[in-house]
Amino acid sequence: MKSHDTNAWNEPGPRIDPEHELRPEPPPGTPLGNLDEELRRALEERDHLQERLLRSLAESDHARKRFAKDLHDALGRATADAVRPFLAVIDSFDLAARHRQDKEFEVLHRQLLEAVRKSGLEAIEAADRPFDPHLHQALDTVESDTVAEGTVVEELQRGYRLKDRLIRPAMVRVARPKAS
Repeated sequence: MKSHDTNAWNEPGPRIDPEHELRPEPPPGTPLGNLDEELRRALEERDHLQERLLRSLAESDHARKRFAKDLHDALGRATADAVRPFLAVIDSFDLAARHRQDKEFEVLHRQLLEAVRKSGLEAIEAADRPFDPHLHQALDTVESDTVAEGTVVEELQRGYRLKDRLIRPAMVRVARPKAS
């Protein structure tokens, strides 16, 4: 048949004799008689292998996600451990900034705070906010009738978090109602 011949598909194929009979199925036990059983076993094996493959893929995906989470957590812990020693330096700068009016010192203090902010370390806002045990550590309570109970009235030491990880809670005093 030539590829440019469009009538090749229209040519009649081999003739089938209408009198031709199909051979009877072979009896069970002969090599061709076990085809149904072999097909059934092959299909069962395929199903079993497919199930194992899907289970392996799911376990692999779970392991990949667990590894990514563990890596993220380890990086967060390592970064927090690296930043923690600098908190005392930041505290000293904050304390000095309250007592000095030196312009050069103020510039240096701002640069330090900007560098800290860029690293992802952020100060926890505490004063005049509701006490949050996840962010604040109450060192004392103070009687007050001017602010709501449970409000932070004084920040004794600033708290910090690095992205979503608490590095150090804010040390605070919290308002309580006056005794009657």
